[in-house]
Amino acid sequence: MAMKSKVLIIGGTGYLGKRLVKASLGQGHQTYVLHRPEIGVDIEKVQMLLSFKQQGAHLVSGSFSDQQSLVNAVKLVDVVICAISGVHIRSHQILLQLKLVDAIKEAGNVKRFLPSEFGTDPARMENAMEPGRVTFDDKMVVRRAIEEAGIPFTYVSANCFAGYFLGGLCQPGFILPSKDHVSLLGDGNQKAIYVDEDDIATYTIKTIDDPRTLNKTVYIRPPKNILSQREVVQIWEKLIGKELHKSSIPAHEFLASMKDQNYAEQVGLTHYYHVCYEGCLANFEIGEGAEEASKLYPEVKYTSVEDYMKRYL
Repeated sequence: MAMKSKVLIIGGTGYLGKRLVKASLGQGHQTYVLHRPEIGVDIEKVQMLLSFKQQGAHLVSGSFSDQQSLVNAVKLVDVVICAISGVHIRSHQILLQLKLVDAIKEAGNVKRFLPSEFGTDPARMENAMEPGRVTFDDKMVVRRAIEEAGIPFTYVSANCFAGYFLGGLCQPGFILPSKDHVSLLGDGNQKAIYVDEDDIATYTIKTIDDPRTLNKTVYIRPPKNILSQREVVQIWEKLIGKELHKSSIPAHEFLASMKDQNYAEQVGLTHYYHVCYEGCLANFEIGEGAEEASKLYPEVKYTSVEDYMKRYL
C-alpha cells in the first residue's frame, strides 16, 4: 500500500476548510493546518485549531505576509489544499494564492496543489457578467500561475454548496426554507447541482493521491442532486406535506433589482443569475481532460438533496 500523502490545508478554520481538515484526518492523511497569526484573538478560530490538534492534526504557523513562513510550511508536505474564501459576502482573497504559488515553486517538493475553487468552473465563465465575473477572472489568474510554474494540480468544481442553495430553496438571501412561499427564478426549470459540503470535502481528499485526477478538473455531480429549483421545491413540499405559494421573478426584474445592492451582494447575485437563469452548471457534458467525482468514487455514499433537506424539518 502506497504511503498516503501529507497534506497542508490553508484556510482550515473556514466554512469548507474545517470540513477538509476533518476529511483529511478521516482518510488517514498526516494533516497540517496553517495557523495564520492574522486570526489574532478570534477565539472561535483559535479553539477550532486546538480541536484539530486534539484530533491529530499538526498546526504550522505561517502568513501570506511572510513568504519564508509559507515556504517552510509547504516543505513539510506532499499536497497543498487552499480553501481561503472567494465569496465576497465573507471575504474575497483568491489572489493571495499567488504568494502560495511562489512558495510552492520555491519549495519544489509539492506533488499536487488544489487551489481554492470549489464552485463554478471558472474556465467556462469567460462570458460572465460584471461584477460577478471577478471571482472567475481571479481564479483563472491563479490557474495560469500554477500552470506556468509547472506545479501539478487538481481543480475541484463542486457546483452549489447545499447549505447556501438548498437551505433557501435556491433564493438569494435565504438560508432557511419557508413553509409558505417561494420565489422561482424565471420558470424555475434550469438544472443546477447541489452538494453537501461534507461530501465536497470527502471527494476532494479522495482526489489527492489519485493519478486519474492529476492535472485535471474534477466536477462533483452526484446524479440524484442534478435538479431544477422547481424540483428542489417539490422535494421540500413532499417533506412538509404542503404545497408552497409560488411567484416568479423574471430575469429582467432580477437584474434590475441588483442595481440597488452593494458590490458584494451584486457579485453573489450575478452568480445566482448564471446558475438559476442560464443553467451554467449542468448545461454541458464533461469532456476530455476532466473527471466526475461520483463516478470515480462510487464507494462514497453521498447525501441526496432529500436527505439533506430533512434537517430543516
